[in-house]
Amino acid sequence: MTTDQNLAPLRSTHSAPVVFGAGAAIGVLGGMIGLGGAEFRLPLLISLFGFAALSAVILNKAMSLVVVLAALPARLAAVSVSEVAAHWPVAVNLLAGSLAGAWAGASWAVRMRGSTLYKVLAELMVLMAVALLVTHTTALGTLTLPLWAEVPSGVVAGFGIGVVAAIMGVAGGELLIPTIVLLFGVDIKTAGSL
Repeated sequence: MTTDQNLAPLRSTHSAPVVFGAGAAIGVLGGMIGLGGAEFRLPLLISLFGFAALSAVILNKAMSLVVVLAALPARLAAVSVSEVAAHWPVAVNLLAGSLAGAWAGASWAVRMRGSTLYKVLAELMVLMAVALLVTHTTALGTLTLPLWAEVPSGVVAGFGIGVVAAIMGVAGGELLIPTIVLLFGVDIKTAGSL
């Protein structure tokens, strides 16, 4: 179990302009690549603002929830509710795995020693950067799996995404969107709303 000391920032707080500037930069970067910015926010919470790893992950997850809720009306204006609802089996399939994965990832994150969590976060950040680079610079075709293989593949992919998202404190869009496009053949705008 963590103590209050582990949840407090390691350094003093920064001025409002620094915090606002960092948030604006994260918003611009996240908006440019179609994500909420949590993958950019996490390193700043640790390095610039001095939060311990677990505190940064928890705060990042809470901020990710706020960003997703704030973005939902704009997403629904770009992609209709009926279009999103037409793909409910995809969402349910990935949720089945990602909810279990999120539970497992959060359980592991809170039990890790701080030094181990820092190492895991660094490795996941590198892997996330590679995944973003590959999905944004290459044209990958969709997999054509039979329905019987799509369902377990979606659950397994969802589990892995849930683990990573929980450990890093991100919403998981950076992995969910490519998975929805590649595994289920959904167009990218609809995948972003799903």
